[in-house]
Amino acid sequence: MPVQPFSTALCALAMMPMTLLAAPPASPPPTEKRPVKDVIHGTAFIDDYRWLEGDNSNPADMGKVTDEVVKWTDAQNAYTRAVLDGLPGREALVARLRPLMEIGAVSSPVMRGEHYFYMKREGKDKQPKLYVRKGHAGKPRVLVDPAAIDPSGLTAMGGFDPSPDGTLLAYGLFRAGDENTTVRMLNVETGEKLEDEITGKADVIQWLPDNSGVFYTNLENVKDPYSRQIMFRTLGEPASADKRLFRQFTREQDARLATTWGPGASVSRDGRYMTLIYWTSTSSNDLWVVDLDQWRKDGRFLKREVAAGVESTFFGGVEDGTLYMLTDYQAGRKRIVAIDVSRPDLRETARDEGGRPVWRTVVPEHPAGVIKEFGLAGGAGGKDGLIAVDFEERAASRLRLYSRSGEPRGELKLPGIGSAGISVEHDRTEAFVGFTSFNYPTTIFRVDLARPDAEPAVWERPDVPVDPSIVTVKQVFFDSKDGTQVPMFIVHKPGLELDGNNPTLMSGYGGFNISQTPSFAPTLFPWLEAGGVFVSVNLRGGGEMGRHWHVGGMRENKQTSFDDMIAAAEWLVEKKYTAPARLAASGGSNGGLLMGALITQRPDLFKAIICAVPLLDMLRYQNFLMARYWVPEYGSAESESEFEWLSKYSPYQHVKAGTAYPAVLFTAGENDTRVHALHARKMAAAVQAATTSDPSRKPVLLWVDREAGHGAGKPLDLRIRDVADSRSFLMWQLGVELPRAE
Repeated sequence: MPVQPFSTALCALAMMPMTLLAAPPASPPPTEKRPVKDVIHGTAFIDDYRWLEGDNSNPADMGKVTDEVVKWTDAQNAYTRAVLDGLPGREALVARLRPLMEIGAVSSPVMRGEHYFYMKREGKDKQPKLYVRKGHAGKPRVLVDPAAIDPSGLTAMGGFDPSPDGTLLAYGLFRAGDENTTVRMLNVETGEKLEDEITGKADVIQWLPDNSGVFYTNLENVKDPYSRQIMFRTLGEPASADKRLFRQFTREQDARLATTWGPGASVSRDGRYMTLIYWTSTSSNDLWVVDLDQWRKDGRFLKREVAAGVESTFFGGVEDGTLYMLTDYQAGRKRIVAIDVSRPDLRETARDEGGRPVWRTVVPEHPAGVIKEFGLAGGAGGKDGLIAVDFEERAASRLRLYSRSGEPRGELKLPGIGSAGISVEHDRTEAFVGFTSFNYPTTIFRVDLARPDAEPAVWERPDVPVDPSIVTVKQVFFDSKDGTQVPMFIVHKPGLELDGNNPTLMSGYGGFNISQTPSFAPTLFPWLEAGGVFVSVNLRGGGEMGRHWHVGGMRENKQTSFDDMIAAAEWLVEKKYTAPARLAASGGSNGGLLMGALITQRPDLFKAIICAVPLLDMLRYQNFLMARYWVPEYGSAESESEFEWLSKYSPYQHVKAGTAYPAVLFTAGENDTRVHALHARKMAAAVQAATTSDPSRKPVLLWVDREAGHGAGKPLDLRIRDVADSRSFLMWQLGVELPRAE
């Protein structure tokens, strides 16, 4: 966390011929209550299931799994498998899902010299592979195949970065979802592996122009998630010779900043300047520029302040002596500024010799669109480089071009309303655009930024065994509890009858400034073809409408995200799209917290809920794994004022005995390094004990995956199993009947 919102592919439904459910186990395995009393700021709480957290005796390894927790989890997993695997037609459902999930996927290429690097998964591939071409139309060649390294399919790519000329490559690998990435390197022409290896959840920042070294980040101590450091490696030298440039603050240095997201950096292509950031919250960071020539000369890593101590975000990089920076400072929807780094003072208050601000606004804040990202590209004939800007308007993408001095240079054509991203390079106007929408398969287009009005040319598009034209997508706005208008996308077949009886699945996230935008999920189509409805809600806490939208759903305002989702569900019922008996919701990570709030605050409004890799005990979450990273987003019960708002909604503490809860499927990953599985374990036990619903009709299930983490890196077979689990569960609950096995 933050992570991309729970994929619609993991929670989409399908409608098939009717069968009856075989009798599931009568009830879940019993869970012993071992009450522990906490008094927090004068308020007493009884935690019956503290023992399910694991061993908390070592503060440096809180929540270590114990034998009794393993045994309990085995029993819960067995119960869940007995229920889900007992659904008639499951084998036929998996057979229907497999070809939909075997549809290929490809990323936009990264261009370096004559080489084009991209990720691609085809057919039965367990994991995406890394390919390279010489020239955009060259013959594809596999550079890294995770399945060849690990036939189990549990090893996955954790990113890649080619050298400036494309002759060398750094790539990351991790296993079983732990995201503990090790960076390795190879010769692109020969495929020969270099001796260099970087461990400790590593990530390459930038190569030196002559390929002689790399800047990277990793953890000084992989068991300490708050030990992020920025390093330099000279290729061929032993790891012990690597130089540390900057490290995350320790508690002794700065207790508050020691557990924020910490440092990050980018390095100019000429290797001269580093742009160093340090997160001070999930909505603000400091930024400095460092002259690396000075560091190489005498070892002094001197930070020149651009912005510090300001409640805003600042991101950018230096090119040709100019820092191009995206910021929401004095611009809630963000703007792009340019700063001459030769100036002695780089702060916003500085003025040049003529009294003009050193910060020059190049792309101003847009009245309707939020600037999400930008890239620096070459200009036509090598003149006047371009800035490609990704705007998000009403949760959909627009790609506009500007000169480096800020003159508009046109807008790229997109196939429709959807989500787009652009891959550019500083030395050319050639670029690649990835586009997707609910009714448009993810497609990579090749474009010429010097001719923005030209029709984009398809570079790669997977074949899909569904007809995207059979569904319609519309965006509506509804009034939330406080009167704020909130957008959501509604997807269904044309001619849907608003009779209040359509099976409907809602998805939401609402956190960390992450936008929930349209995307193509082929496994959603059987559901849509049969008359089902899918709804994606753009909750406050996300980034869809700018800074105020994020801040409006974080910290003391977090309840607003939940209110938005509840208001969206009530709107769908009021407009007769559906009814509570045919309404489900699904979300993961921060979206799992959202699901926990729906379970405890409005159990009457939903028939079924999938709550994936969730945060649920908000009074103790900060004690486990890297969760102190999330304190700026949520607050911490260690603070009396923050305890006041957390205690009002923390789902685990609001489970009430004697309540008719909906059917729930909780999921977690035993290898999750972001959100501890204890949340799902404790909440499942509490809801199982509290609900008055018949467990044979509305069960509360828990699935803890021993071969997964927060979700990244799952091989195809496990993803198919997960989709079959969630889909069959929701189909059963919403009265959408399963196929019989042949």
